[in-house]
Amino acid sequence: MSNKALTFARTDSAKFFRTLNRRVNNYFKENNIKRTGNWQLWLKTIVMFSLFLAPYFLILTLDLPGWFQLVLTVVMGIGMAGVGMNVMHDGNHGSYSNKEWINRLMGSSIYILAGNAYNWKVQHNVLHHTYTNVHGHDEDLEAGRILRFSKHAEWRWYHKFQHYYSVLLYGLLTINWAITTDFQQMRRYMKRKLSYGKFPNPLANWSKLVISKIIYIGIWIVLPMLILDIVWWKILIGFFVMHYTAGVILSVVFQLAHVMDEAEMPLPEKDGTLKNTWAIHQLKTTVNFGAKSKLVNYFTGGLNHQVEHHIFPHISHVHYGKIAKIVKETAKEFNLPYNEYKTTRRAIIAHFKFLREMGMKPATLHV
Repeated sequence: MSNKALTFARTDSAKFFRTLNRRVNNYFKENNIKRTGNWQLWLKTIVMFSLFLAPYFLILTLDLPGWFQLVLTVVMGIGMAGVGMNVMHDGNHGSYSNKEWINRLMGSSIYILAGNAYNWKVQHNVLHHTYTNVHGHDEDLEAGRILRFSKHAEWRWYHKFQHYYSVLLYGLLTINWAITTDFQQMRRYMKRKLSYGKFPNPLANWSKLVISKIIYIGIWIVLPMLILDIVWWKILIGFFVMHYTAGVILSVVFQLAHVMDEAEMPLPEKDGTLKNTWAIHQLKTTVNFGAKSKLVNYFTGGLNHQVEHHIFPHISHVHYGKIAKIVKETAKEFNLPYNEYKTTRRAIIAHFKFLREMGMKPATLHV
């Protein structure tokens, strides 16, 4: 990752963002509603936590057949992804509530998802939302050497198979949080003195990470081993299945928003400047999908409305469906792109086609 600071163009002669921001503000003012979450979000929080935790307690308290316990771990994985996308995400963006302590509480749900709030805020709020799809700055484009998400990344021979094996790796997202990623990220971010808000005390930050990991392992692995009359390796399989289910869901949802042919991946000039203003940059590097599907809108926490989310990250996802029309019409008025796929299925197909293209030798790429 590059440590060089980037700057966006400061002049927008057409005043796109000023116009869009005024129209969105008028929407909330005219309808007398807050930009944060509402009763629908609170109800959804109950639903997602129930999906995640109810199966866990059923497994611990009832004598269930092994096959049904395995099914419940899949349900837990679905709930785990649901909590991440609907509760944790809004909380750590400060959009869940107008009360900061509620945002912190909901954002802290990341600890029972195997993550770390400090790391997530730096990677997501600071790096990803600021330098969206900029190679070397947006860590969401980084997948080690095994996946190639951008034409600017180094090509290796095995990338020509990545559209086949990528989905197998996507499932490892959250289990990597639990085992290695959080430690690597904290070391890197603390060294670079990155933070979202006040820079934390290093000792306190590392202590919180280590203690939270110990508690996490205690809850999800040690406690079931103590309570259940099940051989240890079956508990580890259930733990893995839960994480793998959540990892696949979260990875695919995230990739459909940015690792697509329509999403630009611009490089800065030598002096570190990007050609567009920040808001226009978000339009050009982001893709929506399945916006008319009630199920997709509900379960993904509005992450299928990535265009709206990237331009207005401090507005709760429960409002994206309403402001999407404003954003789309304003983008069209200013002759700017509004990238979207009508269905999730088409977006998934397009994503894996893009992976196949990125897996070709650079000489054969159409760039």
